Amino acid sequence: MLLSGYDARSTYDEMCKASGGPREGSEVLFRRLEALSSGELRSYQNAAMVTMRNLGITFNVYGHQDGTEKVWPLDIIPRVIAESEWNRVERGLAQRVRALNHFVDDIYHDQKILKDGVVPRELIETCEGYRPQCKGIDPPRGIWCHISGTDLVRDQKGTLYVLEDNMRVPSGVSYVLENRAVMKRAFPKVFDGQSVRPVEDYPERLLEMLIHCGPEGVTEPCVVVWTPGIYNSAYFEHSALARQMGVKLVQASDLVVHDGYVHMRTTRGLHRVDVIYRRIDDDFMDPRAFRQDSLLGVPGLMDVYRAGRVGLANAPGGGVGDDKAVYAYVPKIIKYYLAEEAVLDNVPTYLCSEPRECKYVLEHLDQLVVKPTNASGGKGIVLGPQASQQELEECHRRILADPRNYVAQPMLQLSTVPTLIGDSLEGRHVDLRPFVLYGDGIYVLPGGLTRVALKRGSMVVNSSQGGGSKDTWVIRGG
Repeated sequence: MLLSGYDARSTYDEMCKASGGPREGSEVLFRRLEALSSGELRSYQNAAMVTMRNLGITFNVYGHQDGTEKVWPLDIIPRVIAESEWNRVERGLAQRVRALNHFVDDIYHDQKILKDGVVPRELIETCEGYRPQCKGIDPPRGIWCHISGTDLVRDQKGTLYVLEDNMRVPSGVSYVLENRAVMKRAFPKVFDGQSVRPVEDYPERLLEMLIHCGPEGVTEPCVVVWTPGIYNSAYFEHSALARQMGVKLVQASDLVVHDGYVHMRTTRGLHRVDVIYRRIDDDFMDPRAFRQDSLLGVPGLMDVYRAGRVGLANAPGGGVGDDKAVYAYVPKIIKYYLAEEAVLDNVPTYLCSEPRECKYVLEHLDQLVVKPTNASGGKGIVLGPQASQQELEECHRRILADPRNYVAQPMLQLSTVPTLIGDSLEGRHVDLRPFVLYGDGIYVLPGGLTRVALKRGSMVVNSSQGGGSKDTWVIRGG
């Protein structure tokens, strides 16, 4: 009886009610786990990790004392989301991506939202993701936000919030696919009697979206995945997605601008490239347009893009839409462009660039989570309730020195999901990153990447900082 002593009373648990019974959609999984012994479950967990290792499913951690390449950490207990709730999540994510696409396009064209005072002009002009080089550019089909990964969290009351938007080079989707594949190989019986929405067609849908975003008049566009190289933390994902889509994986040394088009070097000479799924930051794409010292870029690429002769996904300049200070305005952005209320709520957010809000943050640092507006991977975040006095004082100094670079939010008690710790199940905090494709229409991958904090009480879910992952199930009929 693995769940007989499971404590679901101290937080909002996504599988078990405080009374001990299963939540909607989790009934079959709950009964199946109840029928297993701890030894059986541990054997399935071990089999999953052996499979991960044998298949070479890894991620890179920069600067780790034990080396950079790690086996991807999968916890064998899936996270379940009822389809009835997921339908609302899908609507909310599609709404959000549609509105942010309008916003990015407006920022690089007429800037109506700034002229109307809905979003402060200074906020945009000081945004690290804003690229003046993109002014006036019309990307193929008018799409800027081709692939997004929107982070969701649930609080102690069970309320679902958008934590942040990721619209530049969002990563993690390959691990969604690998988690599902490994679960089916290592723990197949857990799927019996379940109607789990599939994720396996994502590479096909991704390729369809990329083809759709090719230049006008090209009927059979050549698509490539552009990686910075083997030392990038997400290189496994770059190579996996290229392989699953059946397209070439290239680096900057493989690409050249010739006669006004982008070409790929091959053993048979130059071959024209029409669509680039780029996994490289804006700054390093083209040394003529962005950072002149970039050795990872393709000189002249932006000229070809501006001329409409190559599609780039995601479009350069899209980072203006996922700045954590701009995030605070997304409900207003949705209202402005779509005349709709936001389906999914933001976490309440204080902008340190606003004097009154900054004063409140500085007076309540020990109660808030402070975040840099452009960092990723959990870098630079200060968890006020868990920080030392020295850390709070240093955070105070950094905010005063550069208030535009910081936002603050209340520290949410994230929801938990049963997780195998040793030979028993314990609740561990989770978040969720669903992935959204914007091409001919908007497609939301069912579920997404669930990241789990493996340390008791920890809210840090990033794999680079010791977190793990779970297969995420959207249960039909739930």
